[in-house]
Amino acid sequence: METIVTNRSHRMLAFNTVAFTVCFAAWMFNGVMVTFLVESAIFRWTSVQIGWLLGAPVLVGSVMRLPVGILTDKFGGRWVMTAIMILCAVPMYFLSHSNSFFSFLFLSLAFGIIGSSFAAGVAFTSVWYPKNRQGTALGIFASGNLGAALTTMFAPRVLNQLTDNGANPDRWRELPQIYAAVLLGSAVIYFLGTINKKPQEVKTFAQRLLPLKESRVWRFGLYYFFTFGSFVALAQWLIPYYVNVYSMSIVSAGFMATLFSLPAGVIRAVGGWLSD
Repeated sequence: METIVTNRSHRMLAFNTVAFTVCFAAWMFNGVMVTFLVESAIFRWTSVQIGWLLGAPVLVGSVMRLPVGILTDKFGGRWVMTAIMILCAVPMYFLSHSNSFFSFLFLSLAFGIIGSSFAAGVAFTSVWYPKNRQGTALGIFASGNLGAALTTMFAPRVLNQLTDNGANPDRWRELPQIYAAVLLGSAVIYFLGTINKKPQEVKTFAQRLLPLKESRVWRFGLYYFFTFGSFVALAQWLIPYYVNVYSMSIVSAGFMATLFSLPAGVIRAVGGWLSD
């Protein structure tokens, strides 16, 4: 942990925030993609199957945050964040070759690990700032959930361009390839632009798990489950909701979903500052 804020601290924060924004945009990918595939009658999935496809990445990304946080403390955020983006680019790319529900589900589970980038980024950002400034720094970093707004705003428009407004629907397969390329490019830029740093105190695996004995950890985890969990759920479900209930186009539904996601990202930075 740094004792003073330096220009290097701000630079690491900038790289972490941009990387997390890209990761979050990829994490929310299925909200737009699955809605498009069903509305275009490319796949005839049931509402239950749609629920699985939207929930799978979120489930894996959430569960993996604990092990990813531990790995970040051990190896440093530069390596872990880069590895997450590279590894998740692979299933994202192969999503373009999916032709069934189960292949789409399996690949969604695989690229869902990208959601654990939050844990890596939080740990890596924290070591660059003193305790009295960590709230602001982490709030700025956490505003990377604006990635949800980027996906809901632009992915439907890109899909329309790729498919010639539905005339060539099978060209949807190019969108996950674009996302995979962005993840790989971001990983390279992130690795070249950051400097690895780990907590100074060396801990055993058992010591890293000691916070789990604190009731506060579980209490705040419960708060986070309901607050952020609700945000993630709505960020994805609003698109099929607007399409099915209000007969909106996927572009209009994406715009409406963006109006929900955008303020949530901005206010996180304010919340971090207030916590300090």
